[in-house]
Amino acid sequence: MSEQHTTHEHPTMRAHEIGDSAWGETTTPPVVWSNGPWRLELRDDELADITFDGRLAVRSIRGVARDRDWGTIPPEVTAVTADADRLVVEVSLVGSDADLRARLVVEADGDALDVSWRCVVEAPFVRSRLGLVVLHPPAVAGDALTVTHSGGASESSVYPLEISPHQPAFDIAALDSVHDGLATSLEFSGDVFEMEDQRNWTDASFKTYSTPLSLPLPVRVEAGSVVTQGIRIACAVVADPAAVPAADRIDLAPAGRPVPSIGVSASTGAVVDGLAADGLAVDGTDGVGDFLLVELPAHTVVWRAVLDRAVVEAHGLPLDVRIVGPTLDTLDEVLDAIAALDVLRVAAFSADSHVSEPPLWGALIAGLAARGMSATPVGGTRSHFTELNRTLGRLPADIGAHAFSITPQMHATGREQIVESVAMQRLVAEQAVRMTRTPVHIGPVTLRSRFNAVATTRTADSLLVDLSDGYGAAVTPEATDARQSSPALLAWTVASAAALAVAGVESISWFEASGPRGLRDGAAEFPVATALSWLAEIAGAPLLETTDAADGLWAIGATVDGASVVLVANLRAEPATVELTAPGGAQRVLLEPFSARRIRIG
Repeated sequence: MSEQHTTHEHPTMRAHEIGDSAWGETTTPPVVWSNGPWRLELRDDELADITFDGRLAVRSIRGVARDRDWGTIPPEVTAVTADADRLVVEVSLVGSDADLRARLVVEADGDALDVSWRCVVEAPFVRSRLGLVVLHPPAVAGDALTVTHSGGASESSVYPLEISPHQPAFDIAALDSVHDGLATSLEFSGDVFEMEDQRNWTDASFKTYSTPLSLPLPVRVEAGSVVTQGIRIACAVVADPAAVPAADRIDLAPAGRPVPSIGVSASTGAVVDGLAADGLAVDGTDGVGDFLLVELPAHTVVWRAVLDRAVVEAHGLPLDVRIVGPTLDTLDEVLDAIAALDVLRVAAFSADSHVSEPPLWGALIAGLAARGMSATPVGGTRSHFTELNRTLGRLPADIGAHAFSITPQMHATGREQIVESVAMQRLVAEQAVRMTRTPVHIGPVTLRSRFNAVATTRTADSLLVDLSDGYGAAVTPEATDARQSSPALLAWTVASAAALAVAGVESISWFEASGPRGLRDGAAEFPVATALSWLAEIAGAPLLETTDAADGLWAIGATVDGASVVLVANLRAEPATVELTAPGGAQRVLLEPFSARRIRIG
């Protein structure tokens, strides 16, 4: 490989090493490739942060393969070669019956950059998607957009400001827009493309992808098939860039409302004879937070065992009960089982649509009233904000409180994806409150998806007969992330709390009480447990908030015993010195990369 145009620049390498250490992982260092005004980072198989003249033109381009249940086929980069004008990335994609060989080629041509993708299918494969995807940065929201269609006609459009429940653009052959003084044109070939608003899933992007979703899915692709697609990016500087933000400063002020209630979820790991898989008794949360959220899989025979376990694990905390997949008969059985318990909230969701279908909602309201239960009925979805955004119009109008959950890794698993999701969490929280006009309960917030919301085949939890393998996330492929035990997750969780604690959000819950997706595993407590203990300390106290924190810096605080208790997090890969002000005084705070601190002022 030539090192003349493909270089490991020191700042990029240093940031990568810091990130690996903080997130407790070993990842492939990015390769920086540049030519004239163009620069990009090759992160595994992803062409990331493509800039022209130092300004971001495209957030990402990559070739993806998704199986019949929308699972991502894992890519493995087998070779990278480069010269002055060309970068070539060879990728193998194997898994879920897929055996694919792809080549991604980047060629510079002055003010244009050509990206081509050729994929050879080595074995028959049932796919939901196979082709190139382009990510546009969320900062383009509100920008004017010209869409050229496959027939040659053009129309004026806009990147939506509000998170769009459905595709903002269809039948795309080219896109033209201007952002931050940079005019960018993208021309697509090899397929018809369309766009979706990935902020729905807290991805920091709009995504333009190949093959319209209106076509039948999934599709069998035969061995020997070859898929070829291309994207040409052309850029021109048309104005000066925006002003550089001021120095790092966070000012917190009274919000006039309390910090939301804080909770964790019931553990889903295996239990045999009253013992969790780590050999410890299911002995409770030690009172972390204000409540324990438990999803009862009423479409299985194990829901009673799940409830019994949660009661023990709650350690005296009240329950937030989410009933999944009940029939009208089993809904009554579940309500009978929880009627005498300390229950804060109750929701009921379809196991198929994952939302509070009208018949379920009506039965839930009637069932609570018949039993004289004071628990608050909650509707909405057990899945992503996406489902709430897309189905709110057909959900019962009398739902008085709504719920949804969050995972930052619906589409990608890189740590950049996780970090960038925090700002999108703020957007979905604010929009959920605006659109429902009700109190909102957010959670569980988890690193990975607890279940596959878009599966077309039968899921593992529907086959459960006992808890010997666990339930829910424990039996869902790819639901566990090794970064759960990392030091950086402490900072990420503080940042998530700061992002989500907007007016109208009444409760937030994160992770599981214990196990590999929880606050501790066995006797070992993970760093994230500290974040939950900090948040539990300020829950319900008068909130101190900021609406103008610097990029990558987040803070949430409360007035406790006459002083300001502030939790501040740095999600950057470099240290930050923050000028922090709150009622009672000011303090200069040094934050190491991917770290958080608890500060008391006054």
